[in-house]
Amino acid sequence: MIFTYTVTETQSLKTFLYTQYFSKKTISAIKRDGALLVNHIPKTVRHILQVGDKVEVRLPIEHPSPHLIPYDVPLDILYEDEGLLVVAKPQHQNSAPSREHPHKSLVEQALAHMTRQQEKGIPHIVTRLDRDTMGIVVIAKSRHLHHIMSLTPIKKVYECICLGQVRKPGIIDEPIARAADSIITRVVAPNGKYAKTLYDPIKVTSQYTWCRVQLLTGRTHQIRVHFQHMGHSIVGDALYGGAHKEVTAQLLKCSEICFNHPLTDKRIHIVSHTPNFDTLLATL
Repeated sequence: MIFTYTVTETQSLKTFLYTQYFSKKTISAIKRDGALLVNHIPKTVRHILQVGDKVEVRLPIEHPSPHLIPYDVPLDILYEDEGLLVVAKPQHQNSAPSREHPHKSLVEQALAHMTRQQEKGIPHIVTRLDRDTMGIVVIAKSRHLHHIMSLTPIKKVYECICLGQVRKPGIIDEPIARAADSIITRVVAPNGKYAKTLYDPIKVTSQYTWCRVQLLTGRTHQIRVHFQHMGHSIVGDALYGGAHKEVTAQLLKCSEICFNHPLTDKRIHIVSHTPNFDTLLATL
């Protein structure tokens, strides 16, 4: 990927790159295997730029970890351009490999997709979801775009079906910590990290509620822990009190995402309508 800029003030090329959100790691990689050109002439980061100079940054070709095995299964693509790939992840799939599930992850699926398209970057997960949480995942196609996206505010909206009747919208403002007896389970605890969740019921039945949920923080298992804490565990979430005889994984999905594109500053708004939770609610 190639980035071009016009310089508006005198400064070193290194300082200029930092102002364009190139990380130290990315700059080191560019010096090794990419290119820095000023007015079409290769320069080092010590070069002093002048107003009106044309800077061209060529990112190096990235090579995936040998532990990643391309998983050549079509993605459910919601949005794609030269820098970003936004997909809908199904349940029962890891966002990235783990010890328990080393292959067939979403990142390996994206790697196969990018390899087929002969792209020079590799996928980097920006918004990771738990294995059994479905919905929208944002993937950057280079280390540099991943770094910029890590600095970009991203609005994420979730939907869930929980146990019991939730009649009014509300806020759960409770700290979350790792459970003392587990490396996986989280709990509401006074010594935990600040966590805040907004929820709004969409439809209520005699036994369940379909809710719209927005995270104002991003703690591990936040929605699942907070809904259990208020006595309305998510249907199918056996880890947090929502075990259900007919549902094998939590009915929780990232249904909407919104952010400014790191390359164009265009507002990107993506909604995933599948699976339809209204239909799921009718089957319970």
